[in-house]
Amino acid sequence: MKQYHQLVKNVLENGVRKENRTGTDTISSFSEFYKVDLSEGFPLLTTKKVYFRSVILELLWYLRGEDHIRWLRDENDCHIWDAWADEDGHVGPIYPVLWRRFPYFEKESVRFEGNGSALDKEVWMQKEFDQVQRAITMLKENPNSRRIVVSAWHPGLLEEMALPPCHIMYVFNVSDGKLNCHLTQRSGDIALGIPFNLACYSALTMAIAQEVGLKPGTFAHTIVDAHIYENHVEGLKEQLKREPKELPTLKIANKPVDELTFDDFTLENYNPDPAIKFEVAV
Repeated sequence: MKQYHQLVKNVLENGVRKENRTGTDTISSFSEFYKVDLSEGFPLLTTKKVYFRSVILELLWYLRGEDHIRWLRDENDCHIWDAWADEDGHVGPIYPVLWRRFPYFEKESVRFEGNGSALDKEVWMQKEFDQVQRAITMLKENPNSRRIVVSAWHPGLLEEMALPPCHIMYVFNVSDGKLNCHLTQRSGDIALGIPFNLACYSALTMAIAQEVGLKPGTFAHTIVDAHIYENHVEGLKEQLKREPKELPTLKIANKPVDELTFDDFTLENYNPDPAIKFEVAV
């Protein structure tokens, strides 16, 4: 993944030091961008081990539409979201809820009855919208649309979230029989978060492409505040000394996205360098 190495170099060389809510300063660069061709292999970093199991479980959790991490933590012994959950595992209306049950209001006609009379009145009713299913339907029925967007940003719910979404919007685009995906991220932790985001959304793109009868195309990624925590610098410098290897292959069972389980994802020929320990800034 030479693109990832170039991203790290760009931020180290051109970033500026910034304070932030965690108390650990970052080296930050505005509006970084890269893209990868998914036909060249599954973009799981090879210059350090990335935990594939956690990547796929996180993706499957996003697709479940839940506001808690019990499926991750208790059923699958995956603890990547523990730091942001409360004692009962709740994290609020973040990615899973906004992807699959985006709340909105719609007017409905309601009849009020009483004292022998009736009144019909239009009232606002809260409803839920499945953005992922809409995207799949649009890819099947109108693949050339430029409106195949999934948004994870809801200003009215930010105070109820354990962590406001970092990856806030992804857009699907079809070109020459291939499914492309562009992810916009407001804030990106380059050492820890970006490798997961890259692999997660690439796997999602590949799975949806298969469901709608397209080939995987390009994954593109814009990071508005691309940053490296100061306690991650030495680890990333060590990683830059390593030479990227041939990318692994990801095979996904030919099923609708909502029917996929972890066992439906098979990673082949992944031979990474050893893991590098990076502390999470909460």
